[in-house]
Amino acid sequence: MKEFMLLIRNEIDSFSKLAPDKQQEFLQACMVYIKSLTKNGNLISAQPMERQGKIITRSQDSSWKDGPFIESKEAIVGYYHILAKDLEDAIAIAKQNPEFLFSKTARIEVRPIKMKEVSTGFVYPKEEAKVL
Repeated sequence: MKEFMLLIRNEIDSFSKLAPDKQQEFLQACMVYIKSLTKNGNLISAQPMERQGKIITRSQDSSWKDGPFIESKEAIVGYYHILAKDLEDAIAIAKQNPEFLFSKTARIEVRPIKMKEVSTGFVYPKEEAKVL
């Protein structure tokens, strides 16, 4: 099995546009999806993202800029870190995401996770850093 990141992209206010009963229905559908991924051994982790933040950039003169997070209507609103046989399997898993049932503006970016640098042999750490 290979690791993939499913980056959920949607309009910033897509969830708030849903009626309260539809919001609850969406959350229930997400719970079912997560339980299914867990049962099938596909889920590593999943989290929604807050709808605020900052984007930092560094210019060529080494000065920093932190600008508004939202410069467009769309943002990454969550992610699923999954295991799948290959890219096609990861795409099939992504197509089952309830985001598509509740929003016409949802998109999911399916990306393989690089585990090792071929040129140097460096293997990226798998466990989270420990806080002392």
